[in-house]
Amino acid sequence: MSTQQENSHIDRSFNRSMLVKLFVAASMMFGFGFALVPMYKAICQITGINNLVQKDVGEREAKNTHVDMSRSISVEFDANARGPLEFRPEKSNLDIHPGEVMTVMYQVTNDQARTVKAQAIPSYAPKQATEYFKKIECFCFTQQTLLPGETKRMPVVFVVDTKLPKDIKTITLSYTFFELDAPKSVAKG
Repeated sequence: MSTQQENSHIDRSFNRSMLVKLFVAASMMFGFGFALVPMYKAICQITGINNLVQKDVGEREAKNTHVDMSRSISVEFDANARGPLEFRPEKSNLDIHPGEVMTVMYQVTNDQARTVKAQAIPSYAPKQATEYFKKIECFCFTQQTLLPGETKRMPVVFVVDTKLPKDIKTITLSYTFFELDAPKSVAKG
């Protein structure tokens, strides 16, 4: 009987030890999951991969910038749609002075007979211009819901920092509109 009690005591001790180890491992995995978000943002900010985490300037700060009238920058606007939307800029380019607050309009149309939710993701060329192109207002900050047949005009208010390197004469701002939660096609069989 004492051998059976001894084995039972060893089993309980082993079970407690295993429970503590599993709890510690689960806590570490949970903590690591929370740590991934700030790590991802930091990596994206350092590498410039995901411009959604770019800190954009406030309108007050942009209006207080100095306009560099000694040079002009050509800003080209591009639009791509992934999904059932028609998407385009109303102007294909603008010549601006660094420090000027500018507005350009984009237009998106839902030609589908269903509501479409979408979001735009910006990209810049050349890559070195990314940190100098400051968006004050942009439709890319929020999801867009378009009813069947609806057309929306959406502004992008921006300023190009006067610290933009002198060798950059042209900046391309490109948006890609992605449909979110696209319906899955039904397999026929």
